Amino acid sequence: MNPIKHVAIIMDGNGRWGIKHKNSRNAGHKAGLYTVEVIIKECLVQNIKYLTLYTFSTENWKRPKEEINYLFDLLNSFLTNKINELNKKKIKVKFIGEINKLPKNLKKIIKSSEEITSNNKLLQINVALNYGSKNEIIKSLKFINKKKISINETNITKNLFTKNIQDPDILIRTGNTKRLSNFMLWQLAYTEIFFEKKLWPDFKGNDFKKILKRFRSIKRNFGSI
Repeated sequence: MNPIKHVAIIMDGNGRWGIKHKNSRNAGHKAGLYTVEVIIKECLVQNIKYLTLYTFSTENWKRPKEEINYLFDLLNSFLTNKINELNKKKIKVKFIGEINKLPKNLKKIIKSSEEITSNNKLLQINVALNYGSKNEIIKSLKFINKKKISINETNITKNLFTKNIQDPDILIRTGNTKRLSNFMLWQLAYTEIFFEKKLWPDFKGNDFKKILKRFRSIKRNFGSI
């Protein structure tokens, strides 16, 4: 049975769900937060150590400004209202991506959330925010070049946003779209990928558990026979 320590998720379909049910993309983003809470609870039950959520990509700046502002306000509100609860549950929150380019008020709550939960070890939630994998790899290479150290797999890995975090065992993408969308391209080399037809707000705890069960039955060779 394959152990599961790290699950990464591309939470696709919020906007489409919102248009379908509420005639509003923003309503879908809000509904998607409930699914996030459901999956966090299930990760605790399943003893998963890392949960990485693709929240906002470097390409998402192309969206309407009103939608971007709503997304950031939604995240700000979630952290403000939930960080103490997450801390009590021994959950660590870490943000990966170009955080320095985000709005000042959001950067403040991000820093506070990371500090409050920094010593927790039961589950680490990695929030990929203003994240792009190609940019991440380029930044790693630039740092290696600046330090004048060898360009090799170990040094590239050590200088990614995900340094000290093991690679995902599982990637789940909801929304019936089969692509990686510039997400963890380096880290997903041997990750088992599951594409789910359901839109993210419709993704339930039982759907998550079914994927975990399927993963545990897979024979993983990592390139060997």
